[in-house]
Amino acid sequence: MQMRWTLPLLTLAALPAWAQGVIKIGEINSYKAQPAFLEPYKKGMELAVSQVNAAGGIAGRKLQLVTRDDNANPGDAVRAAEELYTREKIDVLTGSFLSHVGLALTDYARQKKRFFLASEPLTDKIVWADGNRYTFRLRGSTYMQTAMLVEQAAKLHKKRWAIVYPNYEYGQSAAATFKKLMKERQPDIEFVAEQAPALGKIDAGSVVQALQDARPDAIFNVLFATDLGKFVREGNTRGLFKDREVVGLLTAEPEYLDPLKKEAPVGWTVTGYPWYSISTPEHAAFLKAYQERFKESPRLGTVVGYNAIQSIAAGLRKTGGSADTEKLIAAFKGLEVDTPFGRITYRAQDHQSTMGAYVGKTAYDARLGHGVLVDYRYADGKDYQPSDEDVKKLRPAAAN
Repeated sequence: MQMRWTLPLLTLAALPAWAQGVIKIGEINSYKAQPAFLEPYKKGMELAVSQVNAAGGIAGRKLQLVTRDDNANPGDAVRAAEELYTREKIDVLTGSFLSHVGLALTDYARQKKRFFLASEPLTDKIVWADGNRYTFRLRGSTYMQTAMLVEQAAKLHKKRWAIVYPNYEYGQSAAATFKKLMKERQPDIEFVAEQAPALGKIDAGSVVQALQDARPDAIFNVLFATDLGKFVREGNTRGLFKDREVVGLLTAEPEYLDPLKKEAPVGWTVTGYPWYSISTPEHAAFLKAYQERFKESPRLGTVVGYNAIQSIAAGLRKTGGSADTEKLIAAFKGLEVDTPFGRITYRAQDHQSTMGAYVGKTAYDARLGHGVLVDYRYADGKDYQPSDEDVKKLRPAAAN
């Protein structure tokens, strides 16, 4: 009698998650290292999971989210991924925030031949130099967002530029892309200073002084999170930004701009997320659902987390509910997903989505008590990606 009961139980335990009525999504991120972005991001994922499940799930099966912290460490991220597969029996892998961590998971996907949706890391290498057939990326890349800003920066007609960026993959890539694209538009441009503090360890006083000493006409800023706050405060104190144009990547994302309160920069040309004034129907529906569930305002991280789950759900619907790697790869090539920013598409040629960004000017809103993005427009990601011919040169043939 014991054997008759034990064998079915063992068989059930060995079944993949989908056969037991759920589809497990494993997610890895730097929650402790980057809470300002990733706490809202996790809530965005939870909202999307609840909406998908309330609508009947995928082919009758519910989504289940299982998260792990990577401690902002590539090695820990890879170990977490393996643990999610072997112990939690996940079906699909997504996540990562920091670019070097995202690259580690991209390589893990290649080695293990497992589908991976990189939700947030911005480095171009994820879809180009280090791209592989198993990895897709949601957030607009460093190249795409920098190109959006170059379009505006070139209109300033400033000759002497300084650049400040965090000294790791994302910052290095943004600085290199900015210099390349600006040189193409404005051949006489000069780069008179470059400051690259370690991520999270900026000595704002020395950085600001070095930039002042170079006497640039304009500054391209790639700093974010606590580094951005320290830089802005020190720059305000020393008058670095007075009568000087500043162009900033990520600056007006609420998770980074709100904490500056009255010290928020004014008049910078930046990318951001003006949740408080976007009037499209799709964003209004998202905003209402998020505020009703969490009793707070969303951040850009919220949208990225939400879009990641909605992308996976759309891919699974296209496969008929199968999480088979090859079927998911086929489903994601050309996949269209409706998001709070409108419809996005995952390009077949480099696995990059067309998710765009809002570009405008920073201002201070006394009513809200913090900085805001004004005079903005939505820059559709599809308009800021390299041509198919360029992608062929940038992406290894084996990656497809």
